[in-house]
Amino acid sequence: MLHLASQSPRRRELLEQIGAEFSVLEINVPERREVDEAPQAYVERVARDKARAGLASLAAPERAGAVVLGADTEVVLDGEVFGKPRDASDAVAMLRRLSGRTHQVISAVWLVAADREQGDVCLSQVRFAVLDEATMAAYVATGESFGKAGGYAIQGRGAALIAHLDGSYSGVMGLPLFETARLLHGFGTAAG
Repeated sequence: MLHLASQSPRRRELLEQIGAEFSVLEINVPERREVDEAPQAYVERVARDKARAGLASLAAPERAGAVVLGADTEVVLDGEVFGKPRDASDAVAMLRRLSGRTHQVISAVWLVAADREQGDVCLSQVRFAVLDEATMAAYVATGESFGKAGGYAIQGRGAALIAHLDGSYSGVMGLPLFETARLLHGFGTAAG
């Protein structure tokens, strides 16, 4: 049985898109980058920690046949990991820094079972258009920035801020589907 260790509606939607059958686990894993931890190592660690926490949350009989999926996605600019904005001014500050620049989106997915674990990572490059203050303020006022790494959602109104994407749309959205489907196949968990 596949379990998703995430409350993200986007991740649920993406898993459903590839035909995966799963249940959702409520877990709470701290998302704090260690001192000198490389951005990609951080994203992979958080995804793995979520999957491991999800497996640990299951009762022993259920754990035996379970596969738990954990994922994490972060926006990185000049080596700095942009988390989720704390408030509207933080969201505008993030968008201002991303304006007219290319940033990296790192999306990691990790599967954990009782006897094995494996993960993969997807790297995408996203170039924002040059944004004026009114555009940034109007976007943040929609509320879409909140709860999103980097303060934007590619699957929503934030798509209008993006001039170019080189990589995975689903990875930027929060779950790289190619890598996820390949991992699920390797674990013998049906999808599609």
